[in-house]
Amino acid sequence: MTGQQNHMEYLAGMEAIDSDLLARVTALMDDYDYERITGDDVKRALGKEQLSLSDYGALLSPAAMDYLEIMAAKAQAETRKHFGNSVQLFTPLYIANYCENHCVYCGFNCHNHIQRGKLSLEEMEAEMNAIAATGLQEILLLTGESRYQSGVEYIGEAVKLAAQYFSTIGIEIYPLNTDEYAYLHQCGTDFVCVYQETYNTDKYEQVHLRGPKRIFPYRFHAQERALRGGMRGVAFGALLGLDDFRKDALAVGLHAWFLQQKYPHAEISFSVPRLRPYINNAKNNPRDVHERQLLQVMLSYRLLMPFAGITISTRERAWFRDHVIGMAATKISAGVSVGVGGHQAEEKGDEQFEIADPRSVDEVHQMIVGKGLQPVYNDYIRV
Repeated sequence: MTGQQNHMEYLAGMEAIDSDLLARVTALMDDYDYERITGDDVKRALGKEQLSLSDYGALLSPAAMDYLEIMAAKAQAETRKHFGNSVQLFTPLYIANYCENHCVYCGFNCHNHIQRGKLSLEEMEAEMNAIAATGLQEILLLTGESRYQSGVEYIGEAVKLAAQYFSTIGIEIYPLNTDEYAYLHQCGTDFVCVYQETYNTDKYEQVHLRGPKRIFPYRFHAQERALRGGMRGVAFGALLGLDDFRKDALAVGLHAWFLQQKYPHAEISFSVPRLRPYINNAKNNPRDVHERQLLQVMLSYRLLMPFAGITISTRERAWFRDHVIGMAATKISAGVSVGVGGHQAEEKGDEQFEIADPRSVDEVHQMIVGKGLQPVYNDYIRV
């Protein structure tokens, strides 16, 4: 297409920070040849107390698929060592689904004909009250990526309102500049989720056709800007199945690992979203990423960064979610609606994708207890 913005060049108003993380991550990802890794390489990695980055690459290789049981046992031991029996519960709240980006894999993309909507403060409060009534103390606020419809001030007011109901507040919105993250932190935001979708810059250009999200480096450095803005934690992830999931998973781990070295105080977490069908695109499914491969990615994240949180969302079916908590995952969503609102009244806007596990908070709570684990609703006290 002609006239498209160069996906590696910043737009006006986008803050560029002095950081070498992008160059380091992409260089190692480009050099990663997982077909050359052998079973002996995997066994050597599993014999170590602490993984090197090359060991991490070995665990993500096809050769490691024969060692999943050993990886699972080792990962579960690390999870229990650092998190005990606890499993954190939360739910997302979509407050708007307007979007300025044309991303070919997303139900919110600006060219998809869906019902758009955003919650007023009164509607947000009704939603938050209904969510808090379930006992949940952690909430993740989400919007589509539209500064015009969901401005920073609008999100800030949502965060201030959420702080009256919840002890921990996360946001999953469009990337911001450092001063904007600082403002939302002052409003009460604790952590920021930004997913790179794919770390392959060529593929990234192909699937982000229009809009601010097309700019690869601005999105890549969002977590670092968030930490510079005072956020307590940041979450990483790639949309597995959008490109070569092994290379993307390697890059996610490298991105998080390098940032942890640079900001040792930061709370790091991973999410493992796979492609899901959405309205007007029922065939949008992950390429080559089945549950065994998804498990391999989660186990590798755990063994690379034993202290990191790992979230498993309702994109995955109940059976899989039930089996990965306590083994690798430390946080699970429950009582989920992925449309705008939907907790207290009917959804005001259409959903971003189809979920696979519609269970209530109480049902997920009982499942966790039934596995001998401890549901945790609050691990943070505001002072």
